Amino acid sequence: MTAAFMDLVDVTIVNIAIPSIQQDAGASFSQIQWITAGYALAFAAGLITGGRLGDIHGRKRLFLVGIGGFTLASALCGFAANPEMLVASRILQGGMAAMMVPQVLSIVHATFPAHERGKVFGLFGAIVGLGAVSGPLLGALLTEWNLFGLQWRPIFLINLPVGIAALLLGRRFITESRAPRALKLDLVGVALVTLGLLMLLYPLTRGRELGWPLWGDASMAGSLVVFAALVAYEKRKTARDGSPLVELSLFRVKSFAAGIAVQTVFGVALGIFFLVWTLYMQIGLGWSPLRAGLTGVPFSIAVSTAAGMSVQKLVPRFGRKVLQAGALVMMVGVLLYVWESERYGLRIASWQMALPLVVMGVGMGLIVAPLTDAVLSEVPREHAGSASGLINTVQQMGNALGLGLVSVVFFGVIGDRLTPAEVGPAFVRAFQHALVWVAAVMGVIFVLMAALPKRSAPQVEEAEEQIPAQTLEPEPVG
Repeated sequence: MTAAFMDLVDVTIVNIAIPSIQQDAGASFSQIQWITAGYALAFAAGLITGGRLGDIHGRKRLFLVGIGGFTLASALCGFAANPEMLVASRILQGGMAAMMVPQVLSIVHATFPAHERGKVFGLFGAIVGLGAVSGPLLGALLTEWNLFGLQWRPIFLINLPVGIAALLLGRRFITESRAPRALKLDLVGVALVTLGLLMLLYPLTRGRELGWPLWGDASMAGSLVVFAALVAYEKRKTARDGSPLVELSLFRVKSFAAGIAVQTVFGVALGIFFLVWTLYMQIGLGWSPLRAGLTGVPFSIAVSTAAGMSVQKLVPRFGRKVLQAGALVMMVGVLLYVWESERYGLRIASWQMALPLVVMGVGMGLIVAPLTDAVLSEVPREHAGSASGLINTVQQMGNALGLGLVSVVFFGVIGDRLTPAEVGPAFVRAFQHALVWVAAVMGVIFVLMAALPKRSAPQVEEAEEQIPAQTLEPEPVG
């Protein structure tokens, strides 16, 4: 959970400190883009490989290597002598995150029995909610405090004590697990999946800043060819030695295939919302990073509370309906936010945002924890790392697609040349327009959730355990 939290915070904490980095380190606009994009690309491209390496060499071992490397890379970021070193350290940090993050879900899946996993995924959902909002808040506080005159550097250095503690505690308490039969790393599969993801995600990540060049469209179209080649190669690899990078048989598991689709589209919604929300508060309304961060606290609390309740209390009783209710509740919260933004305009206060944020947070909490459980519930344990890597990868792809769509649904509404007086109203209108899109995406998620199993495997097992022995049909003899 510490590793999951560190990654979530690290993704969001840097955005707040970008003006300080630009001013203090003298970074160019291109270097600033790479400080954020370099991490995201290295992380997304390495997730599937990181998950499979855990299956092969041991999930605990890969987790410790990842968290140790992530902590070292954080130190290099914090002590970076120039922008070039900071960019290189961020790429290393993303690569190390790709080693540790897939192990979080796969260790949970392989270590805990079915009836206990729900509680753990409830905690995971709470961590997701906490990490999503505490990153900007922590970034604002650390940058504003300017500890020891270090300016932006503490946003990276704070990972050192947390990472060292996680490393020491992980060595002592995590149980080692790996695939029961020997697997080999599929190097051709690694090359194809890395190339395909980079061809898809690089234009999405940097397309808006570069003016959506033609080569970006060609690269995204070419990524589909690379993924088709990957599928064909993995089929042959499975038939030849049973040791592919991507376990295609997972997609024959209905709960996994449906969950992956939901996870991708959910990533799109979150990618759009969190970026336009930040731009709306800090540029449109002119709020400080600290005020914007504090405004998100009710959202974080609501996600954490609802995530714990959904897995432990609601899903065992109502199954898939809880996730569908979450999609509808989140949609209601988004539309409520649109209404309040339209009603109060530039005069809106933080406390007036609390209600829609709490409703949205409850909806997200009802989805995020049970969805992970539902996706992994019927996955064989020997493929837990591969499945976990895929889950994280499609969520990153969804996020990148959402960030790419921001240029259409948000910046596309804002005029090119605005006077200072026009900036606020234009950003408020664009925020409302983008949120209508987020509400529509939540409607798509509600429909996709109909393909999830009514109850996940652990719930079925628990239900069978609760049936009195005498009511079960006796097995035929002989």
